[in-house]
Amino acid sequence: MANVEAASMREELRMLVDHIPDSDVATAHKILRALLDPVELSLLMAPLDDQPLSEHEKAALAEAEHREKRGEPLIPHEEILREFGLSEAEQ
Repeated sequence: MANVEAASMREELRMLVDHIPDSDVATAHKILRALLDPVELSLLMAPLDDQPLSEHEKAALAEAEHREKRGEPLIPHEEILREFGLSEAEQ
């Protein structure tokens, strides 16, 4: 019930924000920013990664897309085990 109530309040907040007079937008902005978790705010404000992808990264993304289309896990189980120095027999 709380999730439905929170969702309803969020919808109302969105509507209210759209109707704040221009003269009060800066104040509302400060108030809403103050309510955010500092880490979440820093993530929201972080610049987009504009570095070009390496050939290795492009190949990894293409492989992940192919796996997803085939319904396979994006990272094979064996690869995760290998990354942690484990094998199937040790499970």
